[in-house]
Parts: sequence; C-alpha cells; structure tokens
Amino acid sequence: MILVTGGAGFIGANFVLDWLRSCDEPVVNLDALTYAGNLENLASLQGDARHIFVHGDICDRELIDRLLAEHQPRAIVHFAAESHVDRSIHGPGDFIRTNVNGTFTLLEAARGHWMGLDAEAKAAFRFHHVSTDEVYGSLGPNDPAFSETKTYEPNSPYSASKAASDHLVRAWHHTYGLPVTTSNCSNNYGPYHFPEKLIPLMIANALAGKPLPVYGDGQQIRDWLYVTDHCSAIRAILQAGKPGEVYNVGGWNEKPNIEIVHTLCALLDELKPDAAGSYRRLITYVTDRPGHDRRYAIDARKIERELGWRPAETFETGIRKTVEWYLANQDWVAHVQSGAYREWLDKNYAGRS
Repeated sequence: MILVTGGAGFIGANFVLDWLRSCDEPVVNLDALTYAGNLENLASLQGDARHIFVHGDICDRELIDRLLAEHQPRAIVHFAAESHVDRSIHGPGDFIRTNVNGTFTLLEAARGHWMGLDAEAKAAFRFHHVSTDEVYGSLGPNDPAFSETKTYEPNSPYSASKAASDHLVRAWHHTYGLPVTTSNCSNNYGPYHFPEKLIPLMIANALAGKPLPVYGDGQQIRDWLYVTDHCSAIRAILQAGKPGEVYNVGGWNEKPNIEIVHTLCALLDELKPDAAGSYRRLITYVTDRPGHDRRYAIDARKIERELGWRPAETFETGIRKTVEWYLANQDWVAHVQSGAYREWLDKNYAGRS
C-alpha cells in the first residue's frame, strides 16, 4: 500500500494510473479536488478495489494521521501542490498554505507514523517529495543545465513556496532521520493536463479558433518531459533511491516556447486541419509575465547513472501522443473548461495584448 497526495491532478493522476497498470499494490489517493484536481482523470479506476480515493486536505493533520494508521502505507508520494506561476502571482497565499504548511503537516504526520513502526518497516519506509526545476531560478543562454547541487534561486511565489517545501523535506531527514527522497522535474506534458498550461492551452484555443497567446518574444526555453516518463522515474526512485538524496528528472528536450507552439500548430494542421488555414495564423504575442524566467534545463545524468533511468519518449513521440489524446478526449476538455476556468483565463490575459 502506498499513499499518494494530489493524485487527482495532472501528474498525480497519471502516476496513479501508471502505477496500477504496472502492479497490483493498492493506492490510497488523497486529493482536495481544488480547481486542477479532477476525478474524471481517474474514471477508468471506478470500481477498482486497488484504488481508494479520499477527498481531503493535506493540511488536515487529523485526517492524515487516521489514513496512516488505517492503511499503514510503506511509502508516501507527495504531489499535492498549487503549481501555476501565473496563479501564484495573482494569489500567493494559497501557495504558501498548500505547498509550505501542507508539506510541513504531511512531514510531521509521516514522522509520527514512521517512529511507531517496527525496525523492518521503519527501514523500508519512504517519503518521496515531488518538486520542480523552477526552484533553481533562471539560466543564461550558455549556463550549464541544473544539477542537484545548483543553488536555489526561486523567482516567483510558486517556486519560492516549492523551494521552502524542499528545504523542509531535507531538514526532516537530517534532523529526524525520516527516510525521504526528492525529485526536481522539468516541465511535464501529456494527457489530463489542465488547460491553463502552455501545451493544453494552445491545443484548446487552436481548436476553438481563439488566439494563441505567447508571452514576450516566445524565446523562453524549457526542458520538456512526457508525464509517464516522470512517473517511471518516481517508481525508480521509490525502488532504489537513497534516503536523503535529490534526483533531477528531465527529458533532454530544451525548446523555446514559440517552437512548441509552432510544433503544435503543425500537428493540428496535419491531424485536424482547419478550412480557414494554418493554426499558426492564431499566434498572438502578449505582454510577458512579471519575473518570467528565461531558461530552464535539467541535467538528469545522476538518476541515469545511479538508478538506470532514462526517458522512453522523445519530444517528437510525446507531443504527437499528447495532441492525439486531446483530439480523442474533447469531452474531458469541455468538462474542465468551466465558468471559473474561463474567468481565470480572462483575468490572467486581460490587458496583455
């Protein structure tokens, strides 16, 4: 039995689905079902006894204590987080509450549970914390990619809150001995991605004939990781990762945002052509976000060297699978594009054109 937090969100849901495709070990899935948490992501698990969903908050210590006592998980995989930079700029308080206070609450509950285990279970227990490359700050054009020893230089309320949570996880290991591991990943993409992020937003807007908003000059560079590759990396860390260690997880796919948008337009032109012409006609440059980091890149050699992990997907194979999934799952997209979602997009992009 493992406990997953945030398992109805984009990466968390993909992890739960991938886990139960790979093995029969049950999952307790704790999610608060805030705007990006969506039970439709887990619809294929309905009636599956291996999946126990709990609607709840990681800040609820009483609930977490009860779940740990009842289910006795051998590991906690902690995805639950507020995760969108733009939202953190508009409302940083939620990010501090969930990402910092929530992680603290979870660590304290895990420590109490772990302290009560017998020697064998105690040695086998793991707390895995899922984090981001954004904690490292921004890179110049010729800087080496982020390694695990890169200093932390977060530049947004989101990345600062994740940096704080990373430091808490590290401290609970060094102070209390809690057997933790941390992964810092690059930009994920793939199925079930909430359509406020670059790739699903561009697909959704293109299909609706709406502008494709590109921040600034579109030359911000990100390293792209297909979500199921991220899931396999976490499984590798759970299986063989060393307590106290950090593992960077990347796809070896550095690309500027405008190239991503051009690639998506070309795939949509091929797979769902528009009589009005190429989707590239919809590209619209808008005012850049405040403090927008220029470049991220992950050096993933440590996890390859120590755990034998490498991504299975190239960007070309992963992005085609992603576009095909969205075209085949338009009902899912329509359901998540609620009134609240549309109001958020209007708020974020108002006045940027």
